[in-house]
Amino acid sequence: MFNAIALTDRNLILTGYTGSNQPRTGQLIAERLGMPFVNLDVFISERIGLSGSDVRETFGERRLKTVEADIIEETCLRRQSVIRVSARALQHSDNLTRLAQTGLVFCLMTSLDAVLRRLHISMGGRYADPNERARELGELRQEWGIRNKPGIIEVDTTALTVDQIMQTVVALYRERAISRD
Repeated sequence: MFNAIALTDRNLILTGYTGSNQPRTGQLIAERLGMPFVNLDVFISERIGLSGSDVRETFGERRLKTVEADIIEETCLRRQSVIRVSARALQHSDNLTRLAQTGLVFCLMTSLDAVLRRLHISMGGRYADPNERARELGELRQEWGIRNKPGIIEVDTTALTVDQIMQTVVALYRERAISRD
């Protein structure tokens, strides 16, 4: 079996909006590549004891960005890891540039229709509340802001299963990581 790890020490950075399956998808990609999986949202929660959104609500956006910057600084020291990071965190300061220097950045995206369907299902009755819906759409807008940035490899996951997403990202990573070495 082809082993890209023996040929490259690049990280695979995973971002974008595909819904709640992204951490699990990242874990599966990491397992397939034989790499550790790092979820920056989990690191933030472990560091502060609150989720990113709770940090934002309790201490403000500035505190969250400071914690994210510290964690990204530590993460940039890693090699041969699959790193899941929110697009919001990547867009702050020079986080995207710094992480991209350690590996390839993949943006998993879906069509707007698919995202809205997933939001409707996941929010349930809250979807009818214009304020709740506006908040969620604002989050989506920020996550989508990473698309079309230089160096981002976009993968449209709209019609793909989790297994197909994993296979596609692994194949692209192997192809591009080795060609850049």
